[in-house]
Amino acid sequence: MILCLDAGNSRLKYGLFDGTGWRIQGALNYQAFDELIAQLPERPARIAACNVAGDATRLRIGALAGSLALPLEWLTSSAAACGVTNGYDNPRQLGADRWAALIAARALHAGPCVVAMAGTATTIDALDDKGVFRGGLILPGLSLMRAALARNTADLPHAAGHYWSQPTNTDDAIVSGAIHATLGAIERMSATLGEDALCLLSGGAAAELAPHLNLPHRLIDNLVLEGLAAYSQTI
Repeated sequence: MILCLDAGNSRLKYGLFDGTGWRIQGALNYQAFDELIAQLPERPARIAACNVAGDATRLRIGALAGSLALPLEWLTSSAAACGVTNGYDNPRQLGADRWAALIAARALHAGPCVVAMAGTATTIDALDDKGVFRGGLILPGLSLMRAALARNTADLPHAAGHYWSQPTNTDDAIVSGAIHATLGAIERMSATLGEDALCLLSGGAAAELAPHLNLPHRLIDNLVLEGLAAYSQTI
């Protein structure tokens, strides 16, 4: 039994993987970190983790593994892993969560795909049919875009509007603008891979994007955990 941990910017996502499927998945705020073990139906044999939340979180996960006497394997970006070749100029500079998501994408889909993770930030990565990561985009997440307008302009509110193709009030214009901008970035990246590309969508804001995306797509819960599970089978 493998405990997979995705330490993201906002939350810790976890899953207990038995080698063929998930026994449980969930998420905790970092204030509730100490409640993690109580959420698990049984004790894991080891931990596979990736971290983009900084050194303090890395230390907390390390301390957790130490207190339970469990082996801990960190997934970090490399030149190649699990059938994926890293095309970044400096492969180790790629975020561990993006690398895990690319590994998951290759395990889930053999053809070209755009991997879009819509969280605090949105990342949009291109993976070709040979498993080569061709490059990607980082942009503010939907909430960050809305907050930036409210924070840095005098007259624009913290919007609580809805998506429309042609908004006719300010709240809807802000919400729709963030979604349009993100959809446009996904669709432009997909165009670099040709007509057969599939979009894999994950992250807390993925459900806001999916209904309006004019591309073949799949919503995948916890794509980073899926990548950690695939990676854990190779170590």
